[in-house]
Amino acid sequence: MDELRVIETPADFDDAVRRIGEGEGPIAVDAERASGFKYSQRAYLIQMYRRGAGTFLFDPPQIPDFSALQSVMADEEWVLHAASQDLACLREVGLEPDRIFDTELAARLLGMPRVGLAAVVEELLGIHLAKEHSAADWSTRPLPQPWLTYAALDVELLVDVRDRLVERLVETEKTSLAAEEFDAVLRREPKPVGPEPWRRLSGIHAIRSPRSLAVARELWLARDEFASSTDVAPGRLVPDASILAVVKALPRTRKALADLRAFTGRASRTELDRWWAAVERGLTTEDLPATRIPNDAPPPPRAWAMRNPEADARLRFAKAAVTEVAEAMDMPVENLLTPDHLRRLAWHPPAAPDLGSIRAELEALGARPWQIDATAQRISVAFVDASQSVLDAEKPVS
Repeated sequence: MDELRVIETPADFDDAVRRIGEGEGPIAVDAERASGFKYSQRAYLIQMYRRGAGTFLFDPPQIPDFSALQSVMADEEWVLHAASQDLACLREVGLEPDRIFDTELAARLLGMPRVGLAAVVEELLGIHLAKEHSAADWSTRPLPQPWLTYAALDVELLVDVRDRLVERLVETEKTSLAAEEFDAVLRREPKPVGPEPWRRLSGIHAIRSPRSLAVARELWLARDEFASSTDVAPGRLVPDASILAVVKALPRTRKALADLRAFTGRASRTELDRWWAAVERGLTTEDLPATRIPNDAPPPPRAWAMRNPEADARLRFAKAAVTEVAEAMDMPVENLLTPDHLRRLAWHPPAAPDLGSIRAELEALGARPWQIDATAQRISVAFVDASQSVLDAEKPVS
């Protein structure tokens, strides 16, 4: 293979735009970030391939304006693998598809046993695709040739994969439902950041003391602020486990914090004053967090049998029915219907579990039309059967 070059100059960018515009068919797109290394989720490399045009590797930090590329791609189908992972960083630079084909999602809907890109390429094309650089720091400059080769292969085979998947979708009569799923991925709003993002700290669920939670909050916020200002992944500065070690020990002096051997990380000692100030705020604040935050989600299903036997029966009967449908359609049950939708429906059912009511509830929860068509009738029947089973269990034995 010839040496690959990254597009970073205006002249090379203009030439790439022209060639992509002159190509034909769908455009394969992928992006590489520096997750685990950088705080931001920006793209540090964007790869594209189009038949009749070739492969292109763009360096986003060096390209201030992608609008010319967007204009030649806007009306074309973009092919991505696990599109939800890349859409945000593509949008950040002004690249916004109108139509997508998600090869990973198509593989799921077809019931393929493994849906990673390498596995899908091997099954459909018989080509072994090494994935040894998937976790690399793509902010590195210059990017090594082996990394660029890996990145190019991610898109060079993607259109061929798409064509094989299209054939299978036609054969299994799943073309229209796949289109609904692709559009749902494209139109899905990003999850809003919760009011207390520090509660995402790994292991925080085991902490019950409001004072300890206050220390955890202040340390998390201090780490997040420093990580953002330096564009370094928070866990590389101070791992979650180190924050939890401090929270459990609750050191009362700066020296006690410094002596805590479980408090590790590249910035654990170089920024010790920062962390001790956070610990002090947590130890002295009157603004203590609640031990639990209220939410509208149903409780864990394992608790349903005792707390709400009717809901437990509805969930068990409906899960069995939906699983049967998923097996008949040869796809994972979670792609047939989001498990959270079924749990919420079983916990808060409509007053009358008739077909119309179930369909309306599923639509309100965000289920797609094809999912509602495939499951609503079975769920309605399952709810009726569940109610009868509860009544039968309550009848006295004669």
